[in-house]
Amino acid sequence: MKIIKFILKTIVVIIILLNVIILVSGKWHVYTVLKHTVFKGRLGPTINEYRKDALDKIDVGNLLPIPLQVNYNKEKLSNSFVEYVNKLGTVSFVVLKNDSVLHEEYWDGWNKDSLSNSYSMAKSFVSLMVGCALHDGLIKSIDEPVCNYLPNFNCGVNKPVTIKHLLTMSSAIDFTESYINPFVYAAEALYGNHLETATLSHKLAGTPGVNFDYESGNTQLLCMILEKVTGKKLAAYASEKLWKPIGAQKTAYWSLDNENGLARAFCCFNSNALDFARFGILMNHQGNFFGTQVIDSAYMKAATTPATWLKDEDGNTCTKYGYQFWMVNYKGLTVNYCRGILGQYIISIPSKNIVAVRLGHKRSKEKINGHPVDLYNIIDEALRLSN
Repeated sequence: MKIIKFILKTIVVIIILLNVIILVSGKWHVYTVLKHTVFKGRLGPTINEYRKDALDKIDVGNLLPIPLQVNYNKEKLSNSFVEYVNKLGTVSFVVLKNDSVLHEEYWDGWNKDSLSNSYSMAKSFVSLMVGCALHDGLIKSIDEPVCNYLPNFNCGVNKPVTIKHLLTMSSAIDFTESYINPFVYAAEALYGNHLETATLSHKLAGTPGVNFDYESGNTQLLCMILEKVTGKKLAAYASEKLWKPIGAQKTAYWSLDNENGLARAFCCFNSNALDFARFGILMNHQGNFFGTQVIDSAYMKAATTPATWLKDEDGNTCTKYGYQFWMVNYKGLTVNYCRGILGQYIISIPSKNIVAVRLGHKRSKEKINGHPVDLYNIIDEALRLSN
């Protein structure tokens, strides 16, 4: 009985302390974090997180169908990959070979039209839009200071930060990329409704252009630059420059911080596996989609080339990240990819003209050379199916 009373008293004290901290810090978003995570029996977001947000439509244009291979879905998945599917809660798996669908499969009630949150795959899409703005002359150079476009960006302290620093995750701004602590930037960005204010409040904590330090706030600043130079909401610009040119089949949605607010650009592009695969075609063909040059080829090459002038987390040469795109050399192949925190992947293997998309509830916590183990599982299965 004494133990029960002690536990109850401890819980009450924790609740009181938590509320005091929230009130003193003004971090009201923590209540939203708790509402959508702990109070629902989990410690993090889900792939259906878009249901809590206001949404901005990414309109489609004329459909450009992706053809099916003659041997479409004739080869079954390997037993080892099915084990991976079950272990990490895969909901969609699509493989393209030579720009046509070789295999697609769905689980857990998902189908080819089901929406899923992209999470950080969206960072790569924002990078592509920066390339479009460069090509259109709306941004003069990625070597320009961010303050040329965002004068409210602490332009005394943050003056050295350039667009290129944002693209390569080397800004040295004090964003905190923690998904456990509900008080830091990552949680406020995903669950708060004052995203612009939260983003602009951060300052330099080091020297830009030296270290690779993955932080979502960098992408959010790119979004704010894009909206400034285009005079359009991010979703509208995405529709014009990406979604319509690649002939997407389904309307997509970008989550907002509030009604008619700012896009959660670092994440939260909501679409389906087959339409996500279209980005893989762009990656395989230097920005070209079935004969239309959607992204400038020079920018596409730069975006998928490692920023080797930076040091990674271990102090080694950065070989895994470019302009908001990931890359790995595996089995003698150059692989470029987009990835999200719950195991969202768009994988491009240009030399084989293979694209693989995986969407699901989890990804492996184990990494090899800075890349989640499940990435290699997906590549192996895509290669096996394509042989």
